[in-house]
Order: sequence, then structure tokens, then C-alpha cells
Amino acid sequence: MPSTDVRPDPGPDSDPDQIFRLQEQVRQLKEAVVSHAVVDQAIGVVIALGGVTPDEGWIVLKEVSQHTNIKLRNVAEAILIWGRTGVIPPEILTVLEDRLGRPGLSGPPPGSPHVSGRSSR
Repeated sequence: MPSTDVRPDPGPDSDPDQIFRLQEQVRQLKEAVVSHAVVDQAIGVVIALGGVTPDEGWIVLKEVSQHTNIKLRNVAEAILIWGRTGVIPPEILTVLEDRLGRPGLSGPPPGSPHVSGRSSR
């Protein structure tokens, strides 16, 4: 009879390289979840500002990123900061105005805490 000496998988505890790879994968997944939330919130601002659908908001955000050569997540973060502070890099604002067909946008988006006087505290 052949030997059936089956050894259990030692698991990741015995392989430091695998532990590192798994930790890196977890880190990347956490970063992706946060990035996704930021992008989704920025799409919401674009929807409210431009009166566009969610799909159109996504397209606008991508086009602003492509035309400014700024990473999508960074564009999204800038739009969220704009909503809180009224400050946005002019190159992002220019392309956003163009893509939404709304020239002359300035200050924070309508309804943001900065405009309505509500405190973010």
C-alpha cells in the first residue's frame, strides 16, 4: 500500500515572504476602498453641481483627470476640498467648468457648508 503521509499546509506563519505579500495585498485593498469612497463623493458633488446623471458625473471626473493630467483620486480630493473650503486648483476648475458647460463657477459649490455658513465642526 502506498504511503498516505499527507502533511497539513504549514500556513502563512511559516513563510515570511507570503506574510509580507498578504499584508501588502490588505494594504492595497484598504487604499482602494478609501479611494473609491472619495471618488464616489466627488461624483456626487459633480452631479449636484452640473445636474448630470451618476454615469455622466463619472465621465466628467475622468475627463477632468485626463485633461489636467492629475490622478483621478487627486481630482476627486480637490473637488471635496472645494466643497468644504471654496478653494480649488484653477486648472481643475477650468476643465470642470468646460465639461459641465458652466463657465464662471467660482467659490465653493452651492449648498456646501462654506457657502451656507454651517460649521464643519
